[in-house]
Amino acid sequence: MEGGSWATALGIAAGLCSTASFVPQLLKAWRQNDTEAISKRMYLVTVTAFVLWTSYGFVIGSLLIVVFNLLSLVLSGAILVLTLRHQRTRKRSARSPCSLPSPAGNP
Repeated sequence: MEGGSWATALGIAAGLCSTASFVPQLLKAWRQNDTEAISKRMYLVTVTAFVLWTSYGFVIGSLLIVVFNLLSLVLSGAILVLTLRHQRTRKRSARSPCSLPSPAGNP
């Protein structure tokens, strides 16, 4: 392989690993409906970074940087949305009064 081909293969491998690293966290958050342990601030920074990397890829004309950072942006953005949604749900349930179970036979 030429230097450019090696560089492309290396970029593809790095992009696949980086992008795939978000899949387990997204699946766990989705399936368990629990994002309490996920740092909202960290994902805000991560999503911002992927927006910047994608913009940079467009500016320099690098398809690999654009594609893999867009994919990572979608995955990390989904984790952030789930985190924000669950946080909002927790706040609402904390504000509402506790409902006691009704006695048997009463709806």
